[in-house]
Amino acid sequence: MSQFLETFTARTVWTPELILVLAVISVIYLALGRKYYYWFPEGKPVETRRIIYFHLGLLGIYLGFGGPLYVLGHIMLSMHMLSMAIVFLVAPPLLLIGIPAWFFRFFAHFSVIHGAFKIIGYPLIGLILFNALFSFYHLPFTFDFLMTNEGMHNVYQIGMLLAAMLMWWHIIPRLVTRFDMSELKRIGYMFASGVLFTPACVLIIFAGDAIYATYTDPSVWAIAMAYCLPPGADIPFEVFSGEQSLTLLNNTYHDQQFGGAMMKIIQELAYGVAMGYTFRIWMKRDREETPKLELKEFEMYETSLPKA
Repeated sequence: MSQFLETFTARTVWTPELILVLAVISVIYLALGRKYYYWFPEGKPVETRRIIYFHLGLLGIYLGFGGPLYVLGHIMLSMHMLSMAIVFLVAPPLLLIGIPAWFFRFFAHFSVIHGAFKIIGYPLIGLILFNALFSFYHLPFTFDFLMTNEGMHNVYQIGMLLAAMLMWWHIIPRLVTRFDMSELKRIGYMFASGVLFTPACVLIIFAGDAIYATYTDPSVWAIAMAYCLPPGADIPFEVFSGEQSLTLLNNTYHDQQFGGAMMKIIQELAYGVAMGYTFRIWMKRDREETPKLELKEFEMYETSLPKA
């Protein structure tokens, strides 16, 4: 860790511009949720637990798109996969849970948003869109192209985050819509998503060799690394290879395998927690809907039984 901090500047490691953007979002969220909620027709103070969830989601966004993990992700594929797992599998549900339902209901009345959701709101679209973008991203040609083209990479990452939010919306719906699924269908939805998520992880784990030039070719890596550094900064080639290289495993291929396995494990854990929560809600609803005999009715029924 000391070598990492000595090699890169504080701006490179901590991405202060992203911290500023997320801080502004946090201030707006707290202002609307705790002080100006009366601006919204059904507004009421946001619960503390939702505030915690939302800010944990913002932390996930930070770890995925900035900070030390983002820089390490340009040196080790395993760290890149970890940051992607956090930003696409952990942050979206936390953000959705953290935003109050009255906020979504307010914007649902806008005709543009209402009309757009009629098109993109089908569960199948969210399921296929996110997993297709995720799989296409991890094809070697696509991955190396995006990692060496900052603008395209940022656009693609934001698009993938929006697709992840859409997919998670159907797992953790915050409003009653025409596209609502039963608890059983949500569990099946998560299972299908896990199946579609697997091919990219399999490619990374069982490729047989390191497949990304970003982590094997110094010239390609230098282009990708330059986007993490301030303009005019020297490329620290010593962290790419040699005795001072920042690696967790013996070689790039093992790091690649570790990253693919870690991504799949985190996906299974995230969906496992969501499935458990969905199943609990399902059982709770069934108990509430089960007819119950009143005490007097039960006593009358009991006295009507033949005596032994």
